[in-house]
Amino acid sequence: MAKTSDLTQGKVSKLVLAFFFPMLFTNMFQQVYSLADTAIVGKGISDDALGAVGNMGSLFFLIVGFSMGLSNGFCVLIAQAFGAKDYDKMRRTTAHAVKLAAAIAVILTFFSIVFLRFALRLLRTSDLIMHDSLTYGYIVFGGLVTAIAYNLCAGILRALGDSKTPFKAIIVSTVMNIALDSFFIFVLKTGVEGAAIATVAAQIVSAAICFIKLSKIDEIKLSKADFAFDGSLYLDLLKNGVPMALMNSITAVGCMVVQGFVNGLGLAYTSAYSACSKFINIFMSPAVTAGFSMSAFTSQNFGAKEYGRIKEGTKVCLTISFIAYVIFGAAMVFFPRQLAGLMLSGDEQISIAAQFLPVTGVMLFAVDFLFVFRNGVQGMGSPFIPMCSGILEMVLRIAVIALFIGGLGFKATAYAEVLAWTGALIMNASAFIYMLSRKLSEQRVSNVPQGAQVAVTAN
Repeated sequence: MAKTSDLTQGKVSKLVLAFFFPMLFTNMFQQVYSLADTAIVGKGISDDALGAVGNMGSLFFLIVGFSMGLSNGFCVLIAQAFGAKDYDKMRRTTAHAVKLAAAIAVILTFFSIVFLRFALRLLRTSDLIMHDSLTYGYIVFGGLVTAIAYNLCAGILRALGDSKTPFKAIIVSTVMNIALDSFFIFVLKTGVEGAAIATVAAQIVSAAICFIKLSKIDEIKLSKADFAFDGSLYLDLLKNGVPMALMNSITAVGCMVVQGFVNGLGLAYTSAYSACSKFINIFMSPAVTAGFSMSAFTSQNFGAKEYGRIKEGTKVCLTISFIAYVIFGAAMVFFPRQLAGLMLSGDEQISIAAQFLPVTGVMLFAVDFLFVFRNGVQGMGSPFIPMCSGILEMVLRIAVIALFIGGLGFKATAYAEVLAWTGALIMNASAFIYMLSRKLSEQRVSNVPQGAQVAVTAN
């Protein structure tokens, strides 16, 4: 019998860190095989091929980000039920989440493949990389069901306090991905399709490992009765999942608009922006992980009404994010050309990337803290505010890039990122502090003996 982890009991810092580190290594390994795709494609094929793969980044985030948002929203409810020790509701919620995820996987796969060429045209994709972008996109989107399966299975495991199994799954899939990348591109000379096939194959393996672990957990073993139609449960899942999905997709739309402006500057800028985006994703990994830890910890403790523990967990997660900012922000500020040279070959592309990295490095703390507060708000069952912050991010990105790219050139993309992060941080941090303060206040009042409450009122 596999074990779960109750995050509502025990020392807060120890629990958060024990949950955080396996997830950190999971995210870092995910970035490693994403980086491996980039480096192998860039060095093994060409900078143009790198531009084609990177050009798919915002589109992939649009589709996969939508499914991830849904999965995360579903898993918040699963974690809350687990924290409240309501295992019957937890199993029924899981069963209905699986059915919804399966239907969504089919729909997203169909539309992403059918409208891929149209979307690439909207991004002003260069004809020089259109074929490679389509080839890579058709394969990756064709295997979208594997990405959704992994995200849901890993999300459920994290909701139950298990961050180690997704880590093990990613170790295996990362090694497999790098090996297949190298084999397809350097040995078989397949081009970008080799990198796409390797990515899908790795996702199949990681999803299978997480599913096998779930099947061994007694508390989550599903019966036919758990799948019986429950309209109110579907509604609860969608009410929590759709806003989080829209948040990711709305944010992705802003990134796609920026990508379109960058593509309009020329192919060298497309390649440089792809490399910069990879570094941002890698250096955000500790904060992203702290955010996932915050979500699981907050969800379980919110379900258990342990609001004081949520406050303590927030302090731990913010400390993690600040340490990550100091380390990686400094690297982006002081070593931009060296970083760019790890992925790019041309001097022009490296010089372009070196304009972006220092600006975003200084303000990296904004997005790092954003992940903590946004996941805290979501964990308390309020996905609407993060969705609104996604709209704000999109508006700020588009406004800055449209207004200033003519005067600032490529550097405007960095300012667009920074302003979007800052606006979203202010919105989510304010909401989180207000919501948690209100819950703590209500709890203090409810814990006062009835006679004392009357005396206080009389005075």
